[in-house]
Amino acid sequence: MKISVTRDVFKLAQVFTISRGSRTEAQVLTVRAEHKGFHGWGECVPYARYGETLESVTAQITGFSGRWCDLDGELPAGAARNALDCALWDHAAKMAGKRVWEVLDLPAPGPQITAYTLSLDTPEAMEAQAAANAHRPLLKIKLGTPDDMPRLEAVRRGAPDVPIIIDANEGWTAEVYADLAPHLIRLGVRMVEQPLPAGDDDMLAEIARPLPVCADESCHDRASLPALRGKYDMVNIKLDKTGGLTEALELKKQAQAEGYGIMVGCMVGSSLAMAPATILAQGAAFTDLDGPLLLAEDRAEPLQFDQDGVHPPSSKLWG
Repeated sequence: MKISVTRDVFKLAQVFTISRGSRTEAQVLTVRAEHKGFHGWGECVPYARYGETLESVTAQITGFSGRWCDLDGELPAGAARNALDCALWDHAAKMAGKRVWEVLDLPAPGPQITAYTLSLDTPEAMEAQAAANAHRPLLKIKLGTPDDMPRLEAVRRGAPDVPIIIDANEGWTAEVYADLAPHLIRLGVRMVEQPLPAGDDDMLAEIARPLPVCADESCHDRASLPALRGKYDMVNIKLDKTGGLTEALELKKQAQAEGYGIMVGCMVGSSLAMAPATILAQGAAFTDLDGPLLLAEDRAEPLQFDQDGVHPPSSKLWG
């Protein structure tokens, strides 16, 4: 198996801000796997929060032996393994002349309603964002500061009837969350994602959770699950955390068996990064695969988004 990796940059439609910082572009790594005349590809987004850089992940990819059976042993869960795993699944599907869900013996996927994420900003700006996107079926709000109530109130004014989920990106304390929780319910919030920092979230087992709390930074792969018990109600599965579709499907199965609800999320990347996750998202309580909607440019054969949600990829894109 011949493996190659390139860096690609996709401009964002507007500045995207979370509690940890802002960006104007998505920098991704594209991996291509070639063998017996067939090519597969995948994409990953190295994430500084997990100690990854474009350079470190590139080094991991170029150091891979090329043997799929050794992938889990050679690389930890993370961006490098994700791009390789997804490229190899694409390659396997093309060699078999089937769609990847047929190779996996899964039902054919259908469209899934996806959240649309509003960037962290001033209350006035977030109200304007919400009003401009009030036609969408689900909004996700980036919060995680000591001054979030005016932002949340503003979003609800801008989009009074749209279901809302919140991502605090580890930005709150237990006291802040406990104070905010009744207001979140009053304003119709359906779920809150990672309110406390990973590794400092034990208080979630001690305080009331009047609405579902979803683990994001606290959940990477199946090895994360024991530490989540009693603290979280859902897990956010992202391919760049699990290390690819293979582990993501296993994490989903085990998490469901242990009683967790499922959310399928993404980093900010192109349609190629989202394509494998559309398979994972089937039946999830919440899907957040809006990365391409935040871009000013995308892959040549992008995913389709419409009133039914995000559709599975065409064979020209992936799988």
